[in-house]
Amino acid sequence: MLHIPTKEQKRLIFTGLLFIFLGILLGAFGAHVLKEYLSAEKFNSFETGVRYQIYHGLGLLIVVCFNVMFSLKTKWVSIFMTLGVFCFSFSIYILSLKDLFSFPIPKIFALFTPIGGLFLLFAWLLFFIEVLKIKNKN
Repeated sequence: MLHIPTKEQKRLIFTGLLFIFLGILLGAFGAHVLKEYLSAEKFNSFETGVRYQIYHGLGLLIVVCFNVMFSLKTKWVSIFMTLGVFCFSFSIYILSLKDLFSFPIPKIFALFTPIGGLFLLFAWLLFFIEVLKIKNKN
């Protein structure tokens, strides 16, 4: 049976696919351009941001699938996952590239990375709790 996605599900699908697309784009840019300009440590950090962005783009797609299949309440899961990607991955990108462009970044900005990581963990914990609520067919 064909399922027509709700507006919210469509937005999450779009966000997940956008995260994946941009992650692949940034990963290619990093591998082919940035690698020669960044230190090994900064490049590894940049790659970590890319990986986690792609993982959580896929995660959003999985959340939508579970939402459709089991009618799970996944609003907060998707909110925390999206915020987590922005805080975690995007702060890593900026911190990795700051020396390249010599723009000042406030020291407090470094806190966005661990806060984003906590958001991601919390999103997966909420998702886990929702999955535990799925009733068996018996």
